[in-house]
Amino acid sequence: MTPTIRDKHAQRIEATPGALRPDAERHVLVIGGGIAGLSAATGLAERGIHVTVAEPQPQLGGRVRSWTVEGAAGTVTMSRGFHAFFRQYYNLRSLLERIPSKGPSPSTSPLRAVPDYPLRSSDGLADSFAKIPRTPPWSFIGFVVQSPSFRARDLLGVDLDAALSLLDVDFPETYRRHDGQSAQDFLDRLGFPERARHLALEVFARSFFAKPTEFAAGEMLAMFHTYFLGSSEGLLFDTASDDFDTALWSPLRDYLSGLGVQWRGTSVESLDMKSEGARALMGDGTSEDYDAVVLAAGPAATRRLGAETTGINAPQWSDRMRSIRQAPAFAVWRLWLDRPVGSNRPAFLGTTGFGPLDNVSVLERFEKGAARWSEEHGGSVVELHAYALDEPVDEQSLQRRLRDELSRVYPETRTASIMDDVLLIENDCPLVGLEPWNDRPEVRTPHPSLVLAGDTIRCEYPVALMERAATTGWQAANALLEGWAVQGHELWTPPLVSRHAYPRTLRKLLDSGRRARRLVTRGRPRPWGRDS
Repeated sequence: MTPTIRDKHAQRIEATPGALRPDAERHVLVIGGGIAGLSAATGLAERGIHVTVAEPQPQLGGRVRSWTVEGAAGTVTMSRGFHAFFRQYYNLRSLLERIPSKGPSPSTSPLRAVPDYPLRSSDGLADSFAKIPRTPPWSFIGFVVQSPSFRARDLLGVDLDAALSLLDVDFPETYRRHDGQSAQDFLDRLGFPERARHLALEVFARSFFAKPTEFAAGEMLAMFHTYFLGSSEGLLFDTASDDFDTALWSPLRDYLSGLGVQWRGTSVESLDMKSEGARALMGDGTSEDYDAVVLAAGPAATRRLGAETTGINAPQWSDRMRSIRQAPAFAVWRLWLDRPVGSNRPAFLGTTGFGPLDNVSVLERFEKGAARWSEEHGGSVVELHAYALDEPVDEQSLQRRLRDELSRVYPETRTASIMDDVLLIENDCPLVGLEPWNDRPEVRTPHPSLVLAGDTIRCEYPVALMERAATTGWQAANALLEGWAVQGHELWTPPLVSRHAYPRTLRKLLDSGRRARRLVTRGRPRPWGRDS
């Protein structure tokens, strides 16, 4: 199933050839019911593989799940926060296109377009992506021209060589080329104006729940390439049209159940790999044998299960699994206010310089359930995010600071009363740190019956977050299908190399100039004479 693709430079990764069904029954355990696990389960079940998904949470979606809560606001929904479904998320959108359509109108679609993604700084500057051209390089040029964060004289101080490395990319080599370099180091070397780097680049590090000093420069370059200079899908995005469970995962579960997928509401405690297949010990005390396993859990469970799996004699691989790190804690605070925020407020606002507040979502602008609550109570459902928190987290202090910053951003909320609220603090996201790219775990493992998936897992394409989870999920399914001579699924990615040749040409000219200057310098006589 091919997703909607506007960019003619998007690259198709062809499916491996093979039969449409296996020549014998195959049973696969998928550990984790998040995006990676659901992608893998879909890829396998559509080829006639018997799939069991083990997920201890009552809802699917992993870190993009939602659930109901009872409180002073009534029966409402909660989640781990707003998620942006960018138009470059080809493989995630391919998964979502399996969701049965409920009707032809946009109101029945599981996704809803967000008209803008403004970024606001505490110094009064604001950036918008609504009117920026979608095709590179005009997308970046248009952003610079209209952005108050960029001034022509500031750009004169940008390091040309570093700037060209933003433009001249070749994945996955670009990941390797920046091994050990943090986003902060790269930004310092780049010499971007301070206010521009916060609004234009550091937002990428924050979206990974990471501090710029701990976030890999190669990952930031991949995001810059994907959104600004490598893809003509643009910088705007969609979001779920209702809570995640209602809009996305419950209907996808129905689709997969129709393909015969079985669901186990339990964790997996251990894996024992055999010469062929694996035995899994479940959290409910039962054990089952499978032909293969897709490990698509969160970073903590992936680290533990991978490092402790028996039957794999590969110490170096086990060490890689133990090295999986988690990002700092983040907070999602959802408020049910007794009065609405201003009607001109965007659905989603990114912020910088407002203390711990990283963004604000006004949920009734896009989520049907929140819109119904807003209509019934005359208030707003507002969600505040704070990323990369220092630990331990003082919850009361954090709430006070977030409430104060919300009043600065949206002054009309200063007098609003909180009818109900839910605070969620988690630290279960992966950290894409400074370790060498080649040392990160990849989809294939030393055992052919065990594959990995998730945003924790290395991917050679310029994809991240939800799209990396979906892409590696499809790749995990394809790896197992290939071993059984069954046809895989095609994948799509933003271009793996720069769209234009001029950055590489300029870099070659710069390198040639440097070599020429070194040769001239070596040939010059010393000031005190050659014979001194």
